[in-house]
Amino acid sequence: MRQRRLMNQINVVPYIDVMLVLLVIFMVTAPMIQSGSVNLPSVDKVPAPPTDAMVVQVKTDGELSLRQTSGSPEKALNRKDLISEVQSAVSANPGQSVIIAADKNVKYELVMNTLNDLRNAGVNKVGLQTQVGKSSR
Repeated sequence: MRQRRLMNQINVVPYIDVMLVLLVIFMVTAPMIQSGSVNLPSVDKVPAPPTDAMVVQVKTDGELSLRQTSGSPEKALNRKDLISEVQSAVSANPGQSVIIAADKNVKYELVMNTLNDLRNAGVNKVGLQTQVGKSSR
C-alpha cells in the first residue's frame, strides 16, 4: 500500500473567486453611497459669499439639504423641516443670510419656490451661489 504525501501548497482559486465577488459588490454599491454633489452654474465674476451664511442645496432630483455653517455637515431635509430650521436660525439672528446653491440642471420653478419659502420664513438676505468660470451664453 502506497502512502499519500502531504500537500504543502495552498489552493488559492477559491480565495480569488471570493475576492472577485467582493470586488463586484463594491463596484456596484460605491456609486449608490456617494453623496450627491451640486453642479453650480458658472459666471465670469463672483462676489465672495458671507462666511456665516447658511447654505441650502437644491440637487437635480429636487432634494433639499441645509448646511448651517461652513464647517458643519449638510442635513437632508424636506421643505417643511427646512423652513422650521431656517425660522429658528432667523429668530436667533435676524440678520442671518442664506445662500441657495442649486444645480444648474434644476428647474427654475424649484429654485424660485425655495427662494419664496425662505422669504416667507423671514430671511431678508438670500443669495444664489454660482461658480467662477466661463459663462455658457
